[in-house]
Amino acid sequence: MSEIDLIAAAQSGDQNAFAQLVEAHQGKVYSLSYRMTGNPDDAADLTQEAFLNAWRGLASFHGQSSFSTWLHRLTSNVCIDFLRREKRRTALSMTVEEDEEGRQAEVPDHRFSPEQELERRELRRTVQQGLAALSPEHRRVLVLRELEGLSYQEIAQCLELEEGTVKSRIARARIALKEYLQKSGNFSGFPPSK
Repeated sequence: MSEIDLIAAAQSGDQNAFAQLVEAHQGKVYSLSYRMTGNPDDAADLTQEAFLNAWRGLASFHGQSSFSTWLHRLTSNVCIDFLRREKRRTALSMTVEEDEEGRQAEVPDHRFSPEQELERRELRRTVQQGLAALSPEHRRVLVLRELEGLSYQEIAQCLELEEGTVKSRIARARIALKEYLQKSGNFSGFPPSK
């Protein structure tokens, strides 16, 4: 069955068809969730939540974008909502075992400390400056690939380019951004590219 057939069957209530869609896309959804949260357990939970939302909202998928793009958007929204909720929590709560009353001890949550927030903002600003320093062609393909998560094929279709051209522009854009970050003293290495 093609993906289009699986989507149509799932929209008609076929859970096995939806399970095949989940199997085909779960790696990408988990990867995106993990990149956004940095925590494997949270990523696993958010992956499940994204697929639950996809099942519930399958009727609203009309094929105006690819299924993977639609799923990417759902996953991003689930992760952003999660991160907003987490940011509101300023301390982690732990039960003190020795106390009969189950008193709560507050342990500071340093994930959202002012120092780390400042470092994140500085890095984000530097990356934005680096992106701005790239040529428009390089900036566009790098943003579509790294920030929007589009495949080479989707980028090629979107920009009406050959897939090989997209790959070479992305490679050159990564090198140029790396050089910019090295010159600014903010390069600590990229994770391996996909």
